[in-house]
Amino acid sequence: MLTQPLLAALLAIVVLLSRGRPSLGQYSSDQCSWKGSGLTHEGHTRDVEQVYLRCSQGSLEWLYPTGAVIVNLRPNTVSPAAARLSVCVKPAPESSGTNVYLDLNGRLRLLLRERDQALGKTRCFGILEGALFIEAVPRADISRRVTAFRYELVSDVPGSLDGSRDACQPCSDDEVLLAVCTKDFVARGVIRSVQEEAEEDRSSVSVDVTRLYRQKTQVFVPAGPRGRRRWSGRIMMPLRCGIKAGEGDFLFTGTLRFGEAWMGCAPRYKDFLRSYKEAERLGTNPCHVDPD
Repeated sequence: MLTQPLLAALLAIVVLLSRGRPSLGQYSSDQCSWKGSGLTHEGHTRDVEQVYLRCSQGSLEWLYPTGAVIVNLRPNTVSPAAARLSVCVKPAPESSGTNVYLDLNGRLRLLLRERDQALGKTRCFGILEGALFIEAVPRADISRRVTAFRYELVSDVPGSLDGSRDACQPCSDDEVLLAVCTKDFVARGVIRSVQEEAEEDRSSVSVDVTRLYRQKTQVFVPAGPRGRRRWSGRIMMPLRCGIKAGEGDFLFTGTLRFGEAWMGCAPRYKDFLRSYKEAERLGTNPCHVDPD
């Protein structure tokens, strides 16, 4: 049995150890998400914290940012294809208090200014371009400042997200055939209308679908009387592509980014049918679909 003096001494040691490790309880982290507080760095505004996240998607929330946080994003599988992955980051509307850079071997490249974060625009970059270096903007009062964003690791980066010049270019036959096998949604349909969303720098394309091959989540919902196999939905595209509503069937393919559908390859259906049948004749189709 512990004597009273020995118990008191043990309690004193516990108190001293807890005071010597102020960061405990100031942040939480798992393989996918991280939540921290700049109060961990209080009095040490130049402290830098390392964070490692190993999921295909997750989030970060940094309260009262001071100092800096380096976020290392890695896939949870080892594969040569991992080097071709990209990372997309979408700030929360209330995100503020920091500037976000890419850190490659100590060289910093600006990704998101503080004022850009409130716009909620998605930014993408290659996973080999560096870690995220999130640096607090120096302020005397850090209250009411929160940096928050979601991230996704993706196998391709449509120009609608990162502004690459290829966003509006037609896909080759090989790219279309591969998209049919790998994209989050594949559907045949027509463009009903196009709504420009200038503030978001994108167009929202309303489509009517007559044949739904695949959808990862409910991009397209049933439309019309029961028994008629019709669906409708919205697909996003870069505003600069200048897409217009028009006649004719298209094959819509694309990816989901933060719950929104973004257009990938979208050839006219007759062109897809021609290339599919030719590849079928040659035995070079990457997968089989029923085009009729």
